[in-house]
Amino acid sequence: MDAIIQKIDERIGSWNRGRIFFGNDFADLATSDAIRQSLGRLVKEGKILRIARGIYCYPRKLNPILGGGIAMPSMDEIAKAVAKRDNMRIAPTGDHALNWLGLSTQVPCNAVYWTDGTARRINVGKGRGILFKHSTSMDNFAYRSELMQLIVLAMREIGVGKIRDDEQMRINTFLQKVKVNDFKHDIKLAPVWIQDILIKNYEIR
Repeated sequence: MDAIIQKIDERIGSWNRGRIFFGNDFADLATSDAIRQSLGRLVKEGKILRIARGIYCYPRKLNPILGGGIAMPSMDEIAKAVAKRDNMRIAPTGDHALNWLGLSTQVPCNAVYWTDGTARRINVGKGRGILFKHSTSMDNFAYRSELMQLIVLAMREIGVGKIRDDEQMRINTFLQKVKVNDFKHDIKLAPVWIQDILIKNYEIR
């Protein structure tokens, strides 16, 4: 067991800090039970973090000047890592998009995503989790620009004729960061009323 722990520890140490990983990343080294026990030992030693069942992180270290310690990965980073592992596509829901763009101050306990994979919930800490909801709408996953995707989903969540001037100004700030080719592709995926607003406000550079 000590030899297996050492091999797993060495592999983790070769990665960049902040990486999220899973037990099957070590399937070539030992059985699933041995891997689980080894990772449990490394968690107890403080070398890695257990984020959720079967999900771990090689944590980033915070600046000692700012108090040191470690930085937990964001819910978005965890969701993307799970999506990559399971070869599924995900897209944030409207509430998530509003929060990410700073159009809402509410921080939901659950980070909710649409997926073309299996619907499920991953518990992350007390009362927090990531919820994957199955969607049959492929447009949700067809965006080239993640930022453009967030903008469209946020506007859809607010609704037709309900976007305030200050909200539109903030949306426009993010809109200008979308690359021209991505904008030309992604604008076709948006509802017509959103297309009209974004085309009017996008500045071609």
